[in-house]
Amino acid sequence: MHCIGMDVHSKATNFCGMDPNGKKVREFLVRGPLQEVVASVQTLQKELGPLRICDEASTGAGWLYDQLQGAGRQIRVAHPGKVRMIFRAKRKNDRIDARKLAFLAFVGQVPLAHIPSADRRQGRSLIEYRRRLIEKRSGVKNRVRTILRSNAIQAPRGLWSQKGQEGLSRVELGMCQALQRDQLMMELQEVRQKIAQGEEVLQKLAAREPAVGLLRTIPDVGIRTAEAGVAYLDEPSRFRRNKSVGCYFGLVPCEDRSMKARFGPITKEGPSTVRKYVTEAAWQGIRRDPTLGAFFERVCRRDPPRRKIALVATAHPLLRVMLTMLQTGECWNPQYSTPKPTATTKDQTELAA
Repeated sequence: MHCIGMDVHSKATNFCGMDPNGKKVREFLVRGPLQEVVASVQTLQKELGPLRICDEASTGAGWLYDQLQGAGRQIRVAHPGKVRMIFRAKRKNDRIDARKLAFLAFVGQVPLAHIPSADRRQGRSLIEYRRRLIEKRSGVKNRVRTILRSNAIQAPRGLWSQKGQEGLSRVELGMCQALQRDQLMMELQEVRQKIAQGEEVLQKLAAREPAVGLLRTIPDVGIRTAEAGVAYLDEPSRFRRNKSVGCYFGLVPCEDRSMKARFGPITKEGPSTVRKYVTEAAWQGIRRDPTLGAFFERVCRRDPPRRKIALVATAHPLLRVMLTMLQTGECWNPQYSTPKPTATTKDQTELAA
């Protein structure tokens, strides 16, 4: 079986082909969109027979995976970060990258990236889109408050209610700042409508997912956190160990272990949306769930500067509980929610939220 490495970009793709003996037999550049890449692979298959294809995870990798998988083709999507760890060279260009991917496919050592289904990718994209809209809404509100503060006006309570916005529109400002205020209020209304439309679709998607309802049995997990957890955990069986979920979402500290173990800030790898939502859920959990609250206080050691450290440390076992529930299909049981203190937890003194 011939092996093909593809370094895919939006306007051009470099190909490198190797025969079953590992000898380079083809190397060329294809210009055009991803449809041209698919057509080139089909042409190569007619000439060379069955293919083993390798490319890196990037925008459009899921669509390519759906188009190229099957029909005499095996496609492997490589994790970009792990590929950089395997190949460290001073010379790097698209042609060399294609050779590296072809070689990994030939030796069968591709560091695989998980490619979810098309429906799951759609759900993830909407979750990320809603989060950007929420951040945009916060930015608009902050700019309105800045205008008020610059004119020594104290923002009243309920500023963002209908009554508060009506009062805001009557505030006397200069011509330039009045224009900014009016446009910001229109932008805020538009963003709110977009958020409502997005949440309506997310609500329909969540209704089709029994796993979302399962995670919502956790007292501190709301629908947005549950749907994000289901979307990004995707296939719970792909995690070899329960603790691997912390590494996947970047909630474990950096580690430098030689003669002495040194722990730094959390790695922050993986999807930041889930990390953000689960951390917020953990903050609610330490208030509502006695077991999570006790774990938080144990890590915090009654030291206020350690509260952020303890919060992130609490989010990690909460993620493990969510993964276990998806693997077993069991509802929330407070009896099994108590995180067990470990040496790693005690060493997280340098961990930054």
